[in-house]
Formats: sequence, structure tokens, C-alpha cells
Amino acid sequence: MKIALLGYGKMGKTIERLAVEKGHEIVYTASSSSETGNLKAADCAIEFSLPGTAVSNIKRCFEENIPVVSGTTGWLDAYDEVLNFCKNSNGSFIYASNFSIGVNLFFSMNDYLAQLMKPWADYVPSLTEIHHTQKLDAPSGTAITLAEGILKHSKKKGWKLDSTEKEHLSIEAKRIEDVKGTHMVDYTSPIDTITLQHEAHTRDGFALGAILAAEWLVGKTGVFTMKDVLNLK
Repeated sequence: MKIALLGYGKMGKTIERLAVEKGHEIVYTASSSSETGNLKAADCAIEFSLPGTAVSNIKRCFEENIPVVSGTTGWLDAYDEVLNFCKNSNGSFIYASNFSIGVNLFFSMNDYLAQLMKPWADYVPSLTEIHHTQKLDAPSGTAITLAEGILKHSKKKGWKLDSTEKEHLSIEAKRIEDVKGTHMVDYTSPIDTITLQHEAHTRDGFALGAILAAEWLVGKTGVFTMKDVLNLK
């Protein structure tokens, strides 16, 4: 498979290393300061850029009939616009707030736990996420996905950062040097606490999941999720 990398920071370079190890070819890379190779030669694009450039990067690939796997967070106010552009272009698209196989299994566990906890009002849910100090958005896209999984089984109105309001799900976002990503879901009652946690040890899990998604997406048309890729229904 010939891959274009849109966003060539730490994640892009990790994807490049692992993709080459798997026998794929990187035919194009782009960052905010440089561009090399031929985008049109790509079988699929993997997009880990910045919130301000993600939408234009994705649309550019659709215009070139290149499937897109996007892991950039912080641009989802334009998500419906991108989906419509994809459909009108007869394109192929997967967005995930996190491509790690472990995290996507964690999402499914979170959803199931939220269903189990729904009748037990004494347990109050909350979320904590910890990332490296260079991460621009807070809370993380992964934390927002976890929050959405909880809220659809809850009477709470929505989520807020560091909220003390009972009607909102509280998310605490911490930034610590060189933390790859830790997410904790707590259900706390006056008696005890139930905790579900995922901790990333390296970026390799995110990168391998994105490559797996690209391998799966090539040859398909439409909008998909990691649940489709991993057959998590």
C-alpha cells in the first residue's frame, strides 16, 4: 500500500517507521513547513496534522479520490461538513479520536459499564485524562468519546471540564511531561469507587491502529469507524 502522511510530527514519523516495517511505502509527507513526494500516488492518506489544517487536508484528499484515515482532534465542529463533502465526493473516510486497538476495546467496555451503572444512581461518574504537555486540545478527543459513551446512558445534560455541577459529567484534563495518554473512568459512591483505566506506554499502538484502519479502508466507499474495522458491534 502507498501511503500519504498529512502531518509529519512525532505521530507521523512513528506511522512511517511502522508502515515501512509492514512493507508499505510512504509516497508523500506534508507538515506545516514542508511537503515532499506525490499525493496523487497514494492509495490512502493518514492524517495526523493540526486542528486548523485538518479539514482542508481531508477535503484535498477527497478531491483526489484518496481514502482518508484521520486521527486529528479539535476540529469536530466541522465534522458534518466533512462527512457531507466525503459523501458528495463518493469518498472513503474513517475518523477516530484514538486508533489504538486497546483504546477501542476500552470504548466498548466503557459503553457496557455505563449500561450496567445506569440503575445505580448512588454512583457518580467522572473522567480523568492525562497527556503530554505538547497536546493542544483539552479534554482529549478520547476523553470526549468516553464521555459520549457515558452520557447516552445517563440523565446528565453533558460534560464540562472540572465541573462541580451534578447535572454535568466532570472531565479533569492533566498535562504532564512525556505522558503518552492515560484515561480513567470512575464511578464513585459514598461506599466505594469503580475504576476503568487505559494507559498507553508508547505511541506505537495509535500508529499501528491507524495503519490497520488504512489497510481496511482501501477499496471501500463510505464513512466508517473503528468499530467497523475491529468488528465491534
